[in-house]
Amino acid sequence: MTVAVYVAIYAGLFIFLAGCLRRILAYTRTPLHLRWELYPLPHEHPYRAAYGGSYFETQQWWRQPQAADRGGEWRVMIEEIFFLKSLRQCNRLLWLPSFLFHCGLYLAIVAGCCAALSGLPVGPGLAALSGAMALAATVTLLAAAILIAVGASLLLLRRITDPALKNSTHAGDIFNLILFIATSSLLIGGYLLRAPGTASLGELTRAMVHFDRGIKIGPAFGAGLILASMLLAYIPFTHMAHFIAKYFTWHAVRWDDRRNEAGSEIEKKVTALLGGKPTWSAPHVSADGRRTWAEIATANPTEEARK
Repeated sequence: MTVAVYVAIYAGLFIFLAGCLRRILAYTRTPLHLRWELYPLPHEHPYRAAYGGSYFETQQWWRQPQAADRGGEWRVMIEEIFFLKSLRQCNRLLWLPSFLFHCGLYLAIVAGCCAALSGLPVGPGLAALSGAMALAATVTLLAAAILIAVGASLLLLRRITDPALKNSTHAGDIFNLILFIATSSLLIGGYLLRAPGTASLGELTRAMVHFDRGIKIGPAFGAGLILASMLLAYIPFTHMAHFIAKYFTWHAVRWDDRRNEAGSEIEKKVTALLGGKPTWSAPHVSADGRRTWAEIATANPTEEARK
């Protein structure tokens, strides 16, 4: 059991990081987006952002340097990431279960960091700090598992009972929530009911650093750790990795108001894309795979329809 837990945790972390990196590279290689023109933008000047204005209101804006208020972006990101502000405004009934679930995920990250710090080799003078980190990791992990289990259970109930969510609920959504509930419940029960003499979370972390196979891990707690590692490895290859997509949606689509200036990187990308030959099935686009985007964009579809 001990070796299996070690291998599962290390493999889960590696696959998770590799999967996230794969998604990041995939998003960075996508073609240039279409400008959304949605205002206000958080990096706009606070005065104009307050009423939905933009730098285009400035006289001869094309001659002025384009400045950005990064503080405004951070405020919006913090409100959205930690408090799910958009969801709270648009769907209050779904907000509380999602908020509890995401709080559990954030606490799980904190627990992992505390556990990693507690497992680092330290001198005699820092032994107390290592013990404090181990205790913090234990308390935080249990709190995280409880919040995840409660949040996922409430989300599952909403998915099953709310007719408004019927069209957007698929078998994969139900499976994912059940997987989170099962993993969290197994971790909570396995750790609290572990037999005397089996490793605590702090002892497990310190043993993992040296791959110490001499410690004993409770069967239920070990199974919970293995299942949690499998869940971690599974996340980047599902829509649950939307935290990566959301970053690019904000910064590369919703908030990207850079000017397309002569000789700029945007102009180079646009020029290359105009030479592409799309094959869209929509008849009004006339994208037959032979004409370029430049030809399609400069053609008059009403005149072609008369012919």
